[in-house]
Amino acid sequence: MDIHEQICNWDNLRLAYQNASRGKRGRGATAEFESLLADNLLELEQELKEQTYQPGAYSNFYIHEPKKRLISAAPFRDRVVHHALCNITVPYFEKMFIADSYANRVGKGTHRAIDQCQKFARRYQYVLQCDVAQFFPSIDHEILRGTLKAMLPDESALWLVDRILASGRGVLAGEYDMKYFSGDDLLAVNRPRGLPIGNLTSQLWANCTLNPFDHFVRRELGCKAYVRYVDDFLLFGDDQKELMQWRDAILKRLERLRLTLHIGSAHPYPVTEGIPFLGFMIFPDHRRVKQRKGFAYRRKLRHLIQVAEQKTICASVQGWMNHVRYADTFHLCESMLGEAGLLHP
Repeated sequence: MDIHEQICNWDNLRLAYQNASRGKRGRGATAEFESLLADNLLELEQELKEQTYQPGAYSNFYIHEPKKRLISAAPFRDRVVHHALCNITVPYFEKMFIADSYANRVGKGTHRAIDQCQKFARRYQYVLQCDVAQFFPSIDHEILRGTLKAMLPDESALWLVDRILASGRGVLAGEYDMKYFSGDDLLAVNRPRGLPIGNLTSQLWANCTLNPFDHFVRRELGCKAYVRYVDDFLLFGDDQKELMQWRDAILKRLERLRLTLHIGSAHPYPVTEGIPFLGFMIFPDHRRVKQRKGFAYRRKLRHLIQVAEQKTICASVQGWMNHVRYADTFHLCESMLGEAGLLHP
C-alpha cells in the first residue's frame, strides 16, 4: 500500500481517534465526535479516499508562559486526521532524524536533551547557543513541502500535506516580521509561510524543516557535540574562533530555509558560566531551575491555593516536582511544599 492508502485504512483511523482523544474523552467536541464515532470515522475515511477532505477553522488564543505565543487549536475531526497522517509518516521521518534532535520524539524529550547538554558541557570548554527567530511563523511552505517530499517514499499523501499547510496560511501572519533574502523581489512578501502552534503536524514538520540543517551541522561543519530542541540548538567546542566560523556558516545555511537567528545572543561563551536551556541553568557539575521558572510556578501555586481543591494542588505540585527533580532543587521543593501546606513536620 502507498502512504495514502495506509492513512485511509480503518484501523489507522481508529488508532488516530484513540490518540487524539486521549485524556479528553467525554468532553466537548471529543464527546460529540464519539457519540457517532463509526459514522464520523466512515465519513473521514471516504473524504480521505476521495481526496475531498477540507480542514476546518482554527480557534486561536494566547498563552503567556514561558512567553507570549499564539496557539491555534484545530477542530477535533482535523486532529484525528493529523494523527492518522503522523501515524504513517513518523516512521519514515525517524529513520532520517539525527540522534541529538530531542523535541516531540518518542524516547527523547526535554530531560534527555538536558542530560546530553550537560555531558557535552563536561567535555568541552565553550558553547555556541542559537535560536531561530520567529521560527513557526517563518517556516516557508514551499521549502517544507519539498523537504517532506524528499523524506517520504511516495507522493501519494502530498495532497493532504497541501491541505493542512493551506489551512494554516496566515494564522501567524501577525506574529511575523517580513524578512527579505538574497534574490527576493517585492512579491516575496506573498510567499505562504507559518505553521500553527498547536497542531501535531506542526510539531513534526518543524523537526523535518530543520532536519537538513542538522545533517549540515554534523557532516559539513563536522560538529561532534550538537543538541537541538525545536528551534533552540547548542554547538560545543574547545576553539572559540571555530565556533564563530560555524556561526557564520549557520547563518548562510539557514538563509536557504528562509530562516534567521537571534544574532545578538549567538556568541560562544565558556560552559562554566552556565547554559540557559529548556528552563534550566546547566553547569558542568550541577543544574539549577531558571529563576523566573521558580517565580512563575510560585505565582501559579499561590493562585491554586486560593481557588483549587487540595487534590488539584497536590497533582500540580507533584507534576512540577517531577520536572524540576532533574536539577539541584531540594531546598526549592521544600519551600514549595511548605507553602502548599504539604510538608509534614
